[in-house]
Amino acid sequence: MLAMIRRAIRALIPAPLLFYLSAISHFFQSLGNQSLLFPSNDVGQKILVTSWLNLCRQGVVLPLHQVGFKVFSQFEEDGILLYLFTIVGVTNARVVELCAGNGLECMSTNLIVHHGWRGFLFDGSAERVREGIRFFERFPSTFQFPPSFQRAWITRENINSLLATSGVKGEIDLLSIDIDGNDLWIWKEIREVSPRVLIVETNNSIPADRALSIPYDPQFGASDNPSLPHDFRGASALAFVRMSRAKGYRLIGAHRYGFNLIFMRNDVGAAEFAEVDVQSVHDNDFTRWNQQKWTELASCDWVEIV
Repeated sequence: MLAMIRRAIRALIPAPLLFYLSAISHFFQSLGNQSLLFPSNDVGQKILVTSWLNLCRQGVVLPLHQVGFKVFSQFEEDGILLYLFTIVGVTNARVVELCAGNGLECMSTNLIVHHGWRGFLFDGSAERVREGIRFFERFPSTFQFPPSFQRAWITRENINSLLATSGVKGEIDLLSIDIDGNDLWIWKEIREVSPRVLIVETNNSIPADRALSIPYDPQFGASDNPSLPHDFRGASALAFVRMSRAKGYRLIGAHRYGFNLIFMRNDVGAAEFAEVDVQSVHDNDFTRWNQQKWTELASCDWVEIV
């Protein structure tokens, strides 16, 4: 009887969607039952990519909240980024990540270790960089040619020279910025590379209608000044929208909590990924909870971005 019910259900589901659902099931089984190093994770992602391509050929573009999953990212950004590049394609598979930690939890590692991307990673902690170098040197898919991983305190004065001396320039597929401080000012200054996709952490304790950033301070550290509120850092979503529009990018979405925003260059994926507004990415319970802090933060020395 159970087999008959399964056959009846399958008969009602279009073949491309059935393939997609099956791929998702197998992929998440591999996540739940195997180590991140085990080949089934690699194979599972490739099956998932194939299912997404099949849906795309049928004219189906999935909303970002349906494609997220976590392997190395903090939340579900690994799945979102893989989906975006499945749909818009990859040019040179190069990713730059500013403040990558030790590589075990960041935006670029899944693309590097499971999809063969070339990474250029930076972090301000010498110990985290050493840990990251050891990690990639031991990982089965990267030990022979690990990503570039450099210790650097990133400022708007040195960012372009850091990129140039690391050997990356021109068009890249992905740029990730998560500095917890001068993020907006670094993004404004970047000229050495032109990312097709940008993912950046914003401060969603700031209301959606305020375009604000901390003042630029090359020595700013989010936890260095106990006299300042903990969340006086970074820049608001609207500030990034305005700065990114000036650089030729549009906001296309965010992760579920509404502070890791995703921008796409205007000549990339326009037919598949339309611009969205800040209100839509802030429409979640976490952001509403987080904005209760604004009463305390409103009197801080913010800079308005016009």
